[in-house]
Amino acid sequence: MTTRHSKRTEILEQRPVNLDGFVEEWPEVGMVAMDSPYDPEPSVRVENGVIVEMDGKPRAEFDFLDQFIADHAIDADAAEAAMALSPTEIAHLLIDPRAGRGDVLAVSRGLTPAKLLEVVKTMNVVEMMMALQKMRARRTPANQAHATSARDNPVQVAADAAEASLRGFRELETTLGVVRYAPLVAIALQVGSQAGTPGVLTQCALEEATELELGMRGITAYAETISVYGTEPVFCDGDDTPWSKAFLASAYASRGIKMRFTSGTGSEVQMGNADGKSMLYLEIRCILVTKGAGVQGLQNGSISCIGVPGAVPAGIRAVLAENLIASTVDLECASGNDQSFSHSDMRRVARLLPQLLPGTDFVCSGYSSTPNYDNMFAGSNVDAEDYDDWNVLQRDLQVDGGLRHVPEPEILAVRNRAARALQGVFARLGLSQITDAEVEAVTYSHGSEELPPRDVLEDLKAAQSVMDRGITGLDIVKALEASGFSDMAHTLLAVLRHRVSGDLLHTSAILTPELETLSAVNDTNDYAGPGSGYRPSGARWEEMKRLRHVVSARNPEQEVG
Repeated sequence: MTTRHSKRTEILEQRPVNLDGFVEEWPEVGMVAMDSPYDPEPSVRVENGVIVEMDGKPRAEFDFLDQFIADHAIDADAAEAAMALSPTEIAHLLIDPRAGRGDVLAVSRGLTPAKLLEVVKTMNVVEMMMALQKMRARRTPANQAHATSARDNPVQVAADAAEASLRGFRELETTLGVVRYAPLVAIALQVGSQAGTPGVLTQCALEEATELELGMRGITAYAETISVYGTEPVFCDGDDTPWSKAFLASAYASRGIKMRFTSGTGSEVQMGNADGKSMLYLEIRCILVTKGAGVQGLQNGSISCIGVPGAVPAGIRAVLAENLIASTVDLECASGNDQSFSHSDMRRVARLLPQLLPGTDFVCSGYSSTPNYDNMFAGSNVDAEDYDDWNVLQRDLQVDGGLRHVPEPEILAVRNRAARALQGVFARLGLSQITDAEVEAVTYSHGSEELPPRDVLEDLKAAQSVMDRGITGLDIVKALEASGFSDMAHTLLAVLRHRVSGDLLHTSAILTPELETLSAVNDTNDYAGPGSGYRPSGARWEEMKRLRHVVSARNPEQEVG
């Protein structure tokens, strides 16, 4: 006998949200967002300036994360006084505009992982957003984009990078399907990024040795794919420890390369070693390892693990909580909103709003500047087809998500210019040919499906020659100058100079279009309640008002956008 369903149930079953995956909680394996019965109780004991007990565990029983956090991430002098405050008292400090950001930092530096967890467990989503508005390091929010190609096509990456920089992104990241393509695609991203709005920082996400070498050569300006984990077995799976990650971070810093670690709620349960703890508790350990390593920032917000917290109750609340805690311990926060996790447009936006509304250092750590079929980071929560929606949200709510509407003639001009500049650079450096037909095609294309195929063998030979010949960022500057793109050469040289000065190592550092450093040092978040802090106004608000189809109030037949 078949069960009869109502027509309404049949319609609801066809809704995209019902294609998503949902699972009941299972605390024993860590399948719980932020409230596991196996999470430790907060505690601390300090003797002779050394933490000898943390979260119910004596020092003799510390694993290497406990030891690293106790010795390097927590201020032993502040710990006992900070831990004596109740979770509610600390939460009140976070949301009370009369308590400044500095007041919170004076307390947070003494808190253990379990105590930080208890604090955010007292807070609902709206309260966390209020706190995040105050606690982000840089006053002015920004955004980051992915620029990738399903065919690892460097011409496409250059054009999409140019458009993304023109639209307002201050950092651009690429990765590869075929790792051997990396030098060509990294050069393409670097060249294209300076064709739009000057001063955009770029990175190529790869295995760490190649990524570091490209950075040291000046072909990239920052890195963020240095992953840390919340349990010892998962750390050991990667042949790493907190100390080895700190050493790697120092290698980047010694060359003036901006870098942040990456972590994310759910990674440990996804890798099968959550030790029965909640996802958020383990993520807090990652955050404090980052702090202890002396790294200026963290990419978190579940990132590539978003499907795991997204499947359990309160999982998206836990993602917001991890962003808040990263900011609360004074780290730059690139707050996720990158990997695709839902078939539901309503749910995609709901996942985005807790970061967009209060603002973070980077609202997305990977808005896809390509259609998602070209996104080699497994797709993004928002992509090139969402630009207009994003701009409307900014205008509707008067919140700054870092982007702006650009008229099509300007977009076509920078896409074409980026492709021609890359054509000139490749020719000057003796790399594989870029044809005029490719330049024309990429000027008007949406994605790789509309582009002519490249000679893969010649590209791979060219990529290897970049590494063999020791090509550097200065060689790219010279090639741009020799190819007639003097302004792009000068802006790229300015980015390299900022590397030498060390300016990009400041917390939350970005470069403005005027090629000046903007960071938590000279753009400190000064939110202190209504009427204070960063608010879109003046020229920026006028820019945000302009959309594709805004019409004149006096003459509705005339578009003014």
